[in-house]
Amino acid sequence: MKHSETQIGTAGRRRSRIRGQRGFTLVEMLVVITIIGLIMSLVGPRVLNYLGESKVKAAKIQIQSFSSALDLFYLDAGRYPTSSEGLAALVKPAPGLTAWNGPYLKGGTVPNDPWGKPYVYRSPGERSAYEIISYGADGQEGGTGSAADISTASVE
Repeated sequence: MKHSETQIGTAGRRRSRIRGQRGFTLVEMLVVITIIGLIMSLVGPRVLNYLGESKVKAAKIQIQSFSSALDLFYLDAGRYPTSSEGLAALVKPAPGLTAWNGPYLKGGTVPNDPWGKPYVYRSPGERSAYEIISYGADGQEGGTGSAADISTASVE
């Protein structure tokens, strides 16, 4: 009898160890996933809105940087780059330009806007000697909100 009692006692200990080591139930996992989903649905739009606002601010800062570089170019060359020369004239001398003291932008390249598209440069601009434009998140002229155009006119 003693032998069978030990077998039952050992099997009982194994079962209690297995019960003590069990994981989460499916219902518990679903509750946790639902709570995480609710939190993300409340916080997610705010985070995405801040990201969009930060890209607009970055574009405005880059346009101001281009404006400063263009003013330095003007002081050296006596004119702003033409539309055909574009912003590339700030990093490489245009053909036939003798008074170039650049590069006027750090890094030796013209950066794209925060959405990965090149800036549009026009000289003369509609309202001033030049105009620098980022078409925003949608990459097309016009738009509102985060898809609105950012230009030298909106930076000033």
